[in-house]
Amino acid sequence: MWDVMFWPIVACVLLPWLLVYLGLHVVQRGIIFIDIAMAQMASLGICVALLFRFDLHSPITFGIALGFTLCAAALFSLTGKRATQIPQEAIIGIAYVVAAAAAVLVLSRAAEGDEEIKQMLVGNILLVSPRDVWICFGLFALVGIFHFSFRKNFLLVSFERERAFEAGLRVRWWDFFFYAAFGLVVTSFVRIAGVLLVFSYLIVPAVCGINLAGTLTKRLLIGWIVALIGGVAGLYFSFYGDFPSGAAIVCTFGALLVLVTFGGLLRPRHIPDM
Repeated sequence: MWDVMFWPIVACVLLPWLLVYLGLHVVQRGIIFIDIAMAQMASLGICVALLFRFDLHSPITFGIALGFTLCAAALFSLTGKRATQIPQEAIIGIAYVVAAAAAVLVLSRAAEGDEEIKQMLVGNILLVSPRDVWICFGLFALVGIFHFSFRKNFLLVSFERERAFEAGLRVRWWDFFFYAAFGLVVTSFVRIAGVLLVFSYLIVPAVCGINLAGTLTKRLLIGWIVALIGGVAGLYFSFYGDFPSGAAIVCTFGALLVLVTFGGLLRPRHIPDM
């Protein structure tokens, strides 16, 4: 059992820290489904690469997937608040639906297309390799350094957007930088975890943190704890119940969210500190 679970557990310990941080940005921006849309765009790129018979783990496949994700980043940065009268959630939803339909069309022309669709959706983190873990962690570290270096601008654009405009920041460009870095994270993680698990790791721990804490630091800490518990507990649930790993972890996150929500209802309400 330990031989099978070791590297999936390492992945669940090492990788969620950046996903939780980015998830807090996404929730604060009010664009909850952008992560699943970006993940689906990355999946579409992977499907296109598979159609041309590139190996799933090859640099070419990653490059194609990243290219599709960067196109989505450009689209979402141009359609942000103040950029159009059409709600951005509408654009995000359309992008997700079109990307999902396009992936189905592409894989209908590929061998074993149905199995690939399932793999893109729910993933199988139990099959993660040491190479996958360390490459993904390295990319996450680079993105983390990038975000830390420009944290003031990113936090201002996400958490105090009107003040960012008043301060003269080029908000659309900072939106693009955020979405591009976000796309790099999603592209690297979706290949080993699937679309649904990417969404769960980004949103559920962030929502739990917001439910239980007022400051960004406390929300991050709670989010990391929830991500760690949800990932590891979901893996054991998958292993001992003989369930698909991605679906098991997602359902575990759902159960944790219910528990945290009830806990949040019992705590006094206060205005979040910034």
